[in-house]
Amino acid sequence: MAKLSLRAVQKLTCKKRDAWWTVVLVDPIATRMLIVMARFKFITPNRVTWAALFVGLGSAGFFLKGDMTSLIIGAALYHLSFIFDCIDGKLARLKGNGTVFGGWLDYVFDRIRVLFCALALMGGQYLRGGDERFLLAALMVVFLDMLRYVDALQIYKMRMSMRTKIEKVTRENREAELAAAEAAEAAETAAAEAPQIQFMEDLLRENPEAEAELLKAQAGSGQVVDLHAQFRHRFPWYLRVRQALLKSRIRPHLISGIEFQMFIFIVGPLIGQILWTTLVSAILLGIFELIIMYKFWLSTRDFTNVMAELTEAPSTAGSIAPHLHRGRHRRGIQGDPLADPAFRAPQADEDPGFQPYPQPYPSYDQQGWPSMEQTQTYEQIPAHGYDHPVQGQPLYAPSAMPPHHGYPGDREGV
Repeated sequence: MAKLSLRAVQKLTCKKRDAWWTVVLVDPIATRMLIVMARFKFITPNRVTWAALFVGLGSAGFFLKGDMTSLIIGAALYHLSFIFDCIDGKLARLKGNGTVFGGWLDYVFDRIRVLFCALALMGGQYLRGGDERFLLAALMVVFLDMLRYVDALQIYKMRMSMRTKIEKVTRENREAELAAAEAAEAAETAAAEAPQIQFMEDLLRENPEAEAELLKAQAGSGQVVDLHAQFRHRFPWYLRVRQALLKSRIRPHLISGIEFQMFIFIVGPLIGQILWTTLVSAILLGIFELIIMYKFWLSTRDFTNVMAELTEAPSTAGSIAPHLHRGRHRRGIQGDPLADPAFRAPQADEDPGFQPYPQPYPSYDQQGWPSMEQTQTYEQIPAHGYDHPVQGQPLYAPSAMPPHHGYPGDREGV
């Protein structure tokens, strides 16, 4: 690989915006180490990821001892582990040999490192002093770290889902306009002049220091969708703070998972105040996470407004078909099922042996006596020395019914 200058490596590998801890305390060291490591072919991003894990586990071993000297060595090793964790991504961007598996490996190893270091750091202090608060602190660190990354992944997933739905509705509207064109030439002209949809967050990511209104004006005829309009409208000072931080490549999210880890595993052991540092870091992380959730909630409201503007009628984008709500095996029946001709009663000419079902109650004549056709007949049959009436024929059976025909429930006709 050709020799590159430090400025070239920084431009090729450093992110346009990153955590302030990474920008100030990691990138100056990581880029210089990267220049040396990139010369060797056997050094790959995945091997650097493994090295970051092993160094992190080594720091956990020193944390478990609990004395001040071991805490300082453990803090230094944890920082070195994080530098390796940053180098693997920079090396992948520099050589262009990054893989999907490498990204997954980096994410999983980060969680393993935090878990072991949290248990070792807090467990070592508990073994030395017996203070049970360190056990609670270990649980809190692991929980907040997992919550932070799970929440970030879920918000990212929802943002991508909103963008996909907006793009689908826009594409449907464009196809409807093309279908309404009377001639093929008019359709080609409409397709050529159809505006392309753009998202404001992409424009701001590519131009961090630019104004949102200026980027929207420069987009020309293209449609710009802004899913953070309400947040910027409610907090106009946010843009000024954001632009001031981005001049130094620092993102506005000042307390993220990175700063949370660094304060607990580096600052706390170095100053000898592990519990207080953990508590303050947890509170600051929780505040910034609530801000992100609030910003995401406003973004969903912007998404609802954008969808209402794009669709006059309800769109099928992202919706579930009505018949799927009933499940696979419950298809549902439209209308009255008994109105189907297949369920009507057969006529007499269709089935010569068909007899109508008996009436549940006998009909009465004008004097209030049952009709002769439905009168029950009884026989006096002695049973066990007593005379009692026994029904001679089926109850309410019509006299015209042939004896070999029965009805549902008549066991003799079975």
